[in-house]
Amino acid sequence: MNLFLKDIFRRRESLDREIFPDEIFLDARNLPQFDTHQLEGRMEHPISRRTIWVFGFFGLIVALVFVCRLWFLEIVQGEVYAVLSEENRLRHTIIFPDRGIITDRRGEVLASNEAASGEAFSARRYTTRRGLGHILGFVSYPAKDSAGFYYNTSLEGREGVERFFNDTLGGVAGLQVVETDVRGVVQSANILNPPRSGEPLKLSVDAALTEKLYSIIADLAGEVGFEGGAGVFLDVNTGEIVAMTSFPEYIPDVLSQGIDAAAIESYRLDSRKPFLNRAVRGLYTPGSIVKPFLALAALKENIIKPEEEIVSTGSISIPNPFDKTKQSVFKDWKAHGPVDMRRALAVSSNVYFYEIGGGFRNRRGLGISAIGKYMKMFGFGEPVPADFPVDEKGVVPDPLW
Repeated sequence: MNLFLKDIFRRRESLDREIFPDEIFLDARNLPQFDTHQLEGRMEHPISRRTIWVFGFFGLIVALVFVCRLWFLEIVQGEVYAVLSEENRLRHTIIFPDRGIITDRRGEVLASNEAASGEAFSARRYTTRRGLGHILGFVSYPAKDSAGFYYNTSLEGREGVERFFNDTLGGVAGLQVVETDVRGVVQSANILNPPRSGEPLKLSVDAALTEKLYSIIADLAGEVGFEGGAGVFLDVNTGEIVAMTSFPEYIPDVLSQGIDAAAIESYRLDSRKPFLNRAVRGLYTPGSIVKPFLALAALKENIIKPEEEIVSTGSISIPNPFDKTKQSVFKDWKAHGPVDMRRALAVSSNVYFYEIGGGFRNRRGLGISAIGKYMKMFGFGEPVPADFPVDEKGVVPDPLW
């Protein structure tokens, strides 16, 4: 019995005893031929200095990377992330309003809005009809910096009715509070002030008629070699501009988008000056349109009676005040013979109005001062009273000029 118990305890001790690797694997004791100085036959041996240096080097590199990154985030970009941290939860952003729609007198849409990819505002889109570029003008869009913040928050009209009626078309921007997380992902948005869209604008022009007028001017300019031209149709009863165009023109979409640099540069270098609206900004000698106003001035100043006739032989010769031996010859476009005021206006006789304007032989003329006085009474030399930007005004010469 005692022997049996001893055997049991001996087995339990053998089960509880720790087993070491050298009791299982071959080592120097069971293979005495191994060279122990070369660590042969051993399961454990010390790490070499080379291994320690390699691991230490890589550890140093990793530490330097972390230090550099920490320096960049804390020192270089510290202010940026400080601002982001302040605005991490709540940020005020602008809600851009839609710009007012522009239509012609018949309701045809000439300028509208279209969703812009990746932008908080709508893009402006213009009609493809020709001849309306100078009337409509173009716009410039809001701009933002590299951090995504808008430093220019308005969509501004730059030319044409877009500029003249900018306040009407532009509307009023709204304001909202946006809540974001640390990654900049919007969590919620609350509108403080809703935006107010711009008001629609209906023009007096007929888009189809304006396009036809532009085509006629463009074709004529191409045939005779003119660089440009302009045309205006007015309603004589209301004074409304029914059609107005200037050749050549620019395409509003090209200037608004500002993407096609080659097209914009071609506009700038074009000797025909496509940016010039000749209908309202071109300064030219007026020609025969002054004749009705000269006729009214002559009647008012008792220069001539309506039924009194002047003979047009095709030209008029005036002595040269600087050289009495020479004469200055001013031609009519044809010899009209004797014409009274009604007939002179009907056939546009130059000689008739030369005489009543400057005088000839025994006939007293209006003179330069009186001509200037009456021309200014009818708006000559003043800016065009139109619903779009006009910076230039004509010149009515006087003795001081």
